[in-house]
Amino acid sequence: MLDPKLETIFDDVVRRNPGETEFHQTVAEVFDALGPVLERHPELAEQKAIQRICEPERQIIFRVPWQDDQGQTHINRGFRVEFNSALGPFKGGLRFHPTVYLGTIKFLGFEQVFKNALTGLPIGGAKGGADFDPKGRSANEVMRFCQSFMLELYRHIGEYTDIPAGDIGVGAREIGWLFGQYKRITNRYESAVITGKGIDWGGALVRKEATGYGTAFFVDEMLRVRGESLDGKTCVVSGAGNVAIYAIEKVAQLGGTVVACSDSTGFVVDRKGIDVEILKQVKEVERLRLDAYAERRGGDALYSTSGSVWSIPCDVALPCATENELRSDAAKMLIENGCTAVAEGANMPTTPSALKLFREAGVAFGPGKAANAGGVATSALEMQQNASRDSWSFEYTEERLAGIMMEIHRRCYETAELYGASGDYVKGANIAGFLKVGRAMNALGLV
Repeated sequence: MLDPKLETIFDDVVRRNPGETEFHQTVAEVFDALGPVLERHPELAEQKAIQRICEPERQIIFRVPWQDDQGQTHINRGFRVEFNSALGPFKGGLRFHPTVYLGTIKFLGFEQVFKNALTGLPIGGAKGGADFDPKGRSANEVMRFCQSFMLELYRHIGEYTDIPAGDIGVGAREIGWLFGQYKRITNRYESAVITGKGIDWGGALVRKEATGYGTAFFVDEMLRVRGESLDGKTCVVSGAGNVAIYAIEKVAQLGGTVVACSDSTGFVVDRKGIDVEILKQVKEVERLRLDAYAERRGGDALYSTSGSVWSIPCDVALPCATENELRSDAAKMLIENGCTAVAEGANMPTTPSALKLFREAGVAFGPGKAANAGGVATSALEMQQNASRDSWSFEYTEERLAGIMMEIHRRCYETAELYGASGDYVKGANIAGFLKVGRAMNALGLV
């Protein structure tokens, strides 16, 4: 139940953004935390900071025509939602996936505003992408799509304006093609205009690992305030992409054991612990399904196309695949099997009904805007290196990442306590992020 003042505002958000269910969901989650904030900070209500923060500064939709290898013409739709720049230039990834529509991008952009605020770094929030499906397409086809996409996007980005990065369907390869086209059009080597670049041409060490590593650092901090740590814990991870792979790697480095992970066709259980080097070869290099992992791992691994990865008993669960993947039935299985901590490596992978069950069971829960902020934090570190024409070591960059994640945890934990929601990281993250952005918006005037 929302505060009555917020309920009216939320109804207006739904009316103004019809059919965008993911956007409605993420706004409702933030509003759920803001009742006490309005009481303590009436100035934010007076200047309608909440209403303004729900309205993107700019929404760009454009046509992306391209040709396949057979010479056939295809038309896709591209998006860039520049949501809020009160704290700095817009910053957020690009997603290429057939399910992308305006509501997806607005949900992701809204989340990004708060996530970026929690890092403490001077970056605003944005998101973009296209309803293009790179699966099954040749490298040349994906390159042609990226080049056509950038022919429009270049007009709206810049290192002091809007800095895209990667997301689902957009890795270092695609970032290279996007940046190459930007450089060609503008005749400028503006390194900081896009992040997630290759190490040889302006990228940051640890950027590839950052989201997964950051999620592991965050859940370790969640456990530490309970007098525990990841050391000795059994973990289950959903997904087998970039975030999942490096969450698995860092959990192992911190002493935990990941016994299961999944992809869109099934999941694999490996009681001795997922072998991350085999997983990297299968998923990153050869781009195969998890059944290939099970074949190479041998008798230690079992692959299944039925059931759920969440049915595997664990102490810690890390949903690292996509939005709304962890539903109430999965939450019940995790709770019944003794799970005590969940941290979102993906963006909003947990449904409201599942979150309610975790709260009732006392499961420590780290929301994506806090737990997976390591990716954008390291993107901002990449921007710093580009701006200073510098290059940092892996060890130094990882140390900076770990420090940022510890500070995000502290900020969420202490804010939750301050506003009467001790131990509720969802409310702590939403309140802390909103206060930082709302105060900045008010300071800049009615803009």
